[in-house]
Amino acid sequence: MSETVESTGMDLLKEVANVSGKPGLFRILKPSRAGVIVESLDGKREKTLIGPTARVSVLKDVSIFTDGAEESVALSDVFLKIREIHGEEVTLSVKTSSDKELIEFLAEVLPEFDRSKVYVSDIKKVITWYNLLSKHIPEAFVATEGEVAEPVAEVATEEEEVKEAPAKKAAKKEKSKA
Repeated sequence: MSETVESTGMDLLKEVANVSGKPGLFRILKPSRAGVIVESLDGKREKTLIGPTARVSVLKDVSIFTDGAEESVALSDVFLKIREIHGEEVTLSVKTSSDKELIEFLAEVLPEFDRSKVYVSDIKKVITWYNLLSKHIPEAFVATEGEVAEPVAEVATEEEEVKEAPAKKAAKKEKSKA
């Protein structure tokens, strides 16, 4: 796979992080001896050095607890579901909405979320992060549609190789008998 394909769609979430104690999201630029250099995902695009003791959570690794057979659902899947239902922006205000409205929002998007482990503050973060990503990295959502078709083609290719392998073995056996 080429590097450009790897950094499209929801794979862009491996370049985006939340830093504990700092508002907003940050794009990870590069590691350094003293920590990680990040750039804020807002209009300012300020670059900052985050120390090695800071808690940095890469969004690709974040998931939401569920009650179902799966213990959790990846945040990228939740973002895609939000995109299907609410479009480019969630209009629900994080500051003025009641807890009940926020819980109903997540229940609409992810009905099986674990209500004992997912807090209202977590739902607020999901909405805020979604709106930030949608505004500043819209390609994270656009390119994912093209990626879905690629693995299907790869699977078909692997199946063809598997079918060819027994035919080659049979040909070798015939040669060895002769």
